[in-house]
Amino acid sequence: MQWMAGVYAMLMIGSSLCSVCGNAALLLVLLLNRSLHTETWTLTLSFSVCDLALGLSTIPFGAYNSLFQPQGYPSSSALCQGSGFFFSLLQLSSIHSLTWATVDKFIEICFALNYANIFTSHRTRVILAVIWMYSLLNAALPLLGFGNYTYSSSRFLCAPSFKPATIGFNMLFIVVGVIVPILAMCSMYGYIVYIARNQVRRGTFVCNEQHCFYVPANNYIKSSIVMVTTIVCLLICWLPYITICFYETLTGRESPQSASAIATWLALFTSALNPWIISMTQTRYRAALHRTVKKIRQTLARAHKNPLPKSTTTQAGRKSHNCLSSTPSALPALQTHTEPFQEPAGS
Repeated sequence: MQWMAGVYAMLMIGSSLCSVCGNAALLLVLLLNRSLHTETWTLTLSFSVCDLALGLSTIPFGAYNSLFQPQGYPSSSALCQGSGFFFSLLQLSSIHSLTWATVDKFIEICFALNYANIFTSHRTRVILAVIWMYSLLNAALPLLGFGNYTYSSSRFLCAPSFKPATIGFNMLFIVVGVIVPILAMCSMYGYIVYIARNQVRRGTFVCNEQHCFYVPANNYIKSSIVMVTTIVCLLICWLPYITICFYETLTGRESPQSASAIATWLALFTSALNPWIISMTQTRYRAALHRTVKKIRQTLARAHKNPLPKSTTTQAGRKSHNCLSSTPSALPALQTHTEPFQEPAGS
């Protein structure tokens, strides 16, 4: 349907813009604020880079195909196989990096006393290496014959083919690559909400070396609302895609074009949501974002108030011209003073 392709293209273009802007802003905040460079900040850097790459490559590719609808797209071409490879690689790396960033937050809240010993920079590098090795291996399997990348006219993308013949790869990709991380994130967020609910009931006093003060219940309620929102967004974005995968794999039938297109768009839309979820759920990221925006505004205001005078270059040129023109007249005097002294004859 032509109207469906147009709607899909507009959604993909909007997702691409949101993904690029959001992840570029998050990367800028990460790089400009040293206070965010903790032992595990590279996990956030990892999924932000993956989401930015999705917004620059896979999502625009789907928008282009939906607008121009190429006929007889060669699934065996290097372009299609490469596009499917990067689709799987970036999606798996993003969701697993986000999962481990959630594990980091969970341990920081629930095991605060042992957090410094559990998550170190060395262990974080090992986790990142395992994530990328797993993602590379999983994405390369269809290129090696286990699974298949094909162009889907309903998704307008080259992606894993969900057919009964490739049920092994489909289960590996969906169950291990998508379902397990999402369930882990939802479980951890749910447990954090449960802890916050208990804290609201009994109240909490936080103490330092000098005094103790009461933590208002609103702080826990706000955190719970944000985390519940995060869980709902994850489930809304991924459940349709997971359902389509199981339906096509187990029945061997293609899903309706509208359902397949919307499910694919929602799965890719997570790349645009992830940076906003991070900045919304963590106070230090919001504070760093405000500091970065304030610095940029101050720099722009300073540049606007004190522009470089246009006549500066002209005046500098005139001064240099005057200096150069006066140099030859000064040379004879210098030569006169530098001549050696000669005694008069007959002295």
